[in-house]
Amino acid sequence: MDSNIGIWIVLLVLIIFVFIVLVRAVRIIPQARAGVVERLGKYQRTLNPGLTILIPFVDRLLPLLDLREQVVSFPPQPVITEDNLVVSIDTVIYFQVTDPRAATYEIANYIQAVEQLTTTTLRNVVGGLNLEEALTSRDQINGQLRGVLDEATGRWGIRVSRVELKAIDPPHSIQDSMEKQMRADRDRRAAILTAEGVKQSQILTAEGERQAAILKAEGDAKAAILRADGESQAIQKVFDAIHKGNPTQKLLAYQYLQTLPKLADGSANKLWIIPSEVGEALKGIGSVLGTATPDGSSPDGADGGPGEGRAGSTRGLL
Repeated sequence: MDSNIGIWIVLLVLIIFVFIVLVRAVRIIPQARAGVVERLGKYQRTLNPGLTILIPFVDRLLPLLDLREQVVSFPPQPVITEDNLVVSIDTVIYFQVTDPRAATYEIANYIQAVEQLTTTTLRNVVGGLNLEEALTSRDQINGQLRGVLDEATGRWGIRVSRVELKAIDPPHSIQDSMEKQMRADRDRRAAILTAEGVKQSQILTAEGERQAAILKAEGDAKAAILRADGESQAIQKVFDAIHKGNPTQKLLAYQYLQTLPKLADGSANKLWIIPSEVGEALKGIGSVLGTATPDGSSPDGADGGPGEGRAGSTRGLL
């Protein structure tokens, strides 16, 4: 009975031992992971994703390495610029393990090493720039950081794909000065734009007034020409009508006397000069009126001499 119990115990121990050996011998490596195997403390091989068999108690599998691209954000680092101003810079590193063996044996802690290398390189790069250049040259700083880090981390089995400056924070006093400068610059640009707008408006207004004056002058000239043409045609028609009607000297004298009062019309007429032809016209009219009297008598009637009759007629006309 005791021997049977001993056999069962031995079998149970063997089963447990075999199970442990199988567990330690059979390993499954996930995708995008890599494992470094040491045999008796010496590097033996690198395990790729999939099923693999190890020799128990002889081979030792080190912690798996992540082969995916990783992102590490480092805390703000104080950096002194060329003009002796301290700025705080946050950096973000994108890197990937390309050689698991080198990442395991060439560097003890590659994340810490990348952080320290980034800090020192950043101070060297930004130390040669002034504040304004540091704020406006992010692409240049990123390129220099990436070149230095990629060269230094290549032998560690790490590839740095990108380096980004997340924030560059100058001192608060410098920020206030920069804000005032930016505000003054914006006000200056606004004043310049306003002045340019006023200038353009005045130019357009003057141009419009000039064009309007030109058009008005052209219109007045055309109107004067048309009026002159109309008056010329009217005079020509009157002249033709007069010659066709063949008026007598008596009719012309009478029309001349009717036109004389119109010469004094208008508030601007202060002096009325009677032309010498008026006397001749009056003489003609007097002779016409003296040829006949209302009672049918001769102008040399018995009631008075010829001179008296003509004088009375002339006085009545005047």
